[in-house]
Amino acid sequence: MYVKGIYTKQIFKTDKGYIVGLFKIKETDHEELKDYINKTITFTGYFASLIEDDTYVLKGELIEHPKYGLQYSVSEYERLLPEDKDGIVAFLSSDLFKGIGESLAKSIVDTLGNNALDLILESKENLLLVPKMTIKKADTIYDTLNKYEESHKTVIYLSELGFNMKDSLSIYNLYKGDTIYKIEYNVYNLLDELDISFPKIDILRHKLDIEDDDERRIKAGIYYSLKNLTYKTGNTYFTLEEIVIEASNLLHINIYSEDVALYLDELRYLNKVKLDEDKYFLKEIYDDEIYVKDKIKYLLSKEQNNYKKLDKYLVELEEENKIEYNVEQVTAIKKSLENNITIITGGPGTGKTTIIKGIVDLYSKLNKYNFEETTKHLALLSPTGRASKKMSESTSYPSSTIHRFLKWSKDDNKFMVNENNPDFSELIIIDEVSMIDIELFSSLLKGLTQNIKIILVGDYNQLPSVGPGNLLKDLIDSEVIDTISLEMIYRQSEDSYIPILAHDIKNNEVTEEFLETKDDYTFLKCSKESIIKNLKNLSLKLVEKGYDYKNVQILAPMYAGINGIDNLNKELQDIYNPKDVTKKEIKIGDIIYRENDKILQLVNNPDENVFNGDIGTIIKILNENESESKKTEIYVQYDYTCVKYLPKDLVKIKHGFAISIHKSQGSEFDLVIMPICMSYHRMLYKKLIYTGITRAKKKLILIGETNAFLMSINNQNEIIRRTNLKNILVSMYNK
Repeated sequence: MYVKGIYTKQIFKTDKGYIVGLFKIKETDHEELKDYINKTITFTGYFASLIEDDTYVLKGELIEHPKYGLQYSVSEYERLLPEDKDGIVAFLSSDLFKGIGESLAKSIVDTLGNNALDLILESKENLLLVPKMTIKKADTIYDTLNKYEESHKTVIYLSELGFNMKDSLSIYNLYKGDTIYKIEYNVYNLLDELDISFPKIDILRHKLDIEDDDERRIKAGIYYSLKNLTYKTGNTYFTLEEIVIEASNLLHINIYSEDVALYLDELRYLNKVKLDEDKYFLKEIYDDEIYVKDKIKYLLSKEQNNYKKLDKYLVELEEENKIEYNVEQVTAIKKSLENNITIITGGPGTGKTTIIKGIVDLYSKLNKYNFEETTKHLALLSPTGRASKKMSESTSYPSSTIHRFLKWSKDDNKFMVNENNPDFSELIIIDEVSMIDIELFSSLLKGLTQNIKIILVGDYNQLPSVGPGNLLKDLIDSEVIDTISLEMIYRQSEDSYIPILAHDIKNNEVTEEFLETKDDYTFLKCSKESIIKNLKNLSLKLVEKGYDYKNVQILAPMYAGINGIDNLNKELQDIYNPKDVTKKEIKIGDIIYRENDKILQLVNNPDENVFNGDIGTIIKILNENESESKKTEIYVQYDYTCVKYLPKDLVKIKHGFAISIHKSQGSEFDLVIMPICMSYHRMLYKKLIYTGITRAKKKLILIGETNAFLMSINNQNEIIRRTNLKNILVSMYNK
């Protein structure tokens, strides 16, 4: 179904070509829009370019937006060149044609008639028939019209092929005039150029006469399979047979190992794949591991610092801060300042935060730096905003996420701080290293100068990074870097059981005592069917005691199911942030967003200084009648910034009353509640439970089935990641 009419006004446009505008309907086959003929309607969609007062045919569907009302969502469009004199004059004198005013446009139409546009496209020479027309202006008009015509024809071609309008625009912006040739030559090249998945491209193959066993398809499928395996499993390499199985499932054809090996050899030649013995790597992942190895080798070979007054200043620091470091902490502080690279690892309560502060204070004292000088030479980094904030609070020095430090650009997914534009810090302390994948760590090392001292802090018993690699474990297991393992629980007292429980889980020493209630720990036993009921009752009691969502965090392993995160958020919203006449709210689908709601950011957005895993609060909701943009606006306050969200942006956030254990990494919460039951059995393993427990700073409440808890902490069969970093680090000294 279609609408034909005039594009009258742009309301909103993104850099990606998404437009919200007004359209005056002249003709339509939509029964619901018959009453709108000669009236204006709001439309949305992706467009190469639109000219106000120009005529278009839009194809799509009528939708009822929950806030904006009736809208026409455009999936395809076609621009119709004007055919009457006034329309052609208006078109040629529009902003599209720079330097062509209404007078010249009229002269063109007077000379060439109502088929002027066709005559111009036919031959540029026809323009020279117009009085006072210069060759330069003729070139401008001809080139502009051709490009305009080309872009629309190309986008129509791509949409007819099966690409949505958004992808069509991205492809055209990539290839411009060569788009059709490039697509027909090898549509699978888009896998390297744009963020479009193999299945999305592959479904179009029949329209392009590509057979199932086409070499282009199989080669692309094999490469995509290797890439998919890497980011799905976290492994950095795979065997030939693993790739064969993955590719066969993806391509839905039987392919022989010998053939896959030949295609992988071609991909090696194209510098996309690396083969080391019988291990196949993505070339960029292999290079990252090698770069990390080489950088570490250099740091280990560099002369160490020999601070003569280190012991003296350390004693002075203890006296000034009225603190007495234990033996482990003294060793960690001294080694960190003497070595060029050091690892400090330990569970909760072992004093990692105290050590970081001690290192910073002693570094400042040894170098006789004031606050500004220390800030200039020191970089405190972490993978998450909340961990970064914790470091800043504990040291009294500014801290940053790694992405923010490296000045990540989301537009081209590149870091502005790199080998060609390094940071000149002297000392880098990185916390929560277990969360860092091999790609990010390699990028960080590339952004540092040779004159650097690196201290890595983390707990290797926590979950590994989401991305490829097992960085902290590999570095520790290689035994090439000085590693201080903190075992002594520093935060231990009779009313502090959480660090003890974490320690016992780590060392497989959990006893029946874990069922007993402590001052900071409780296990509420109940069936999986009654978890929701008990969790709500518990939450109501906590609210009555003065707790709120800011100091209570529910952690769960999974999103789906009755005890999953999504349902927990729905159930808990009205307890921690009940409906109130003073609070505005909006409903998107079946989700209600309300002022004072707890919100979790799901993606990195460096432009707004907010990152994946950051937690904020909705402080204001403006409806379309109140906002300058005439759209509903949701304002979320985070630790460092306030971010505005439009309805289309809400895919970037979720409610945060309950979040996943994975998302909680790098954060600490005063009170953590963890539901645990056999419904989560696929996700119940030791490192996951350990990670969740260690997020609790003051109080921990487990709720659910004790057998599920016992099963999880005894389940050490989580998939072990296969990486090459440890081996190549060890091999440095075996050659």
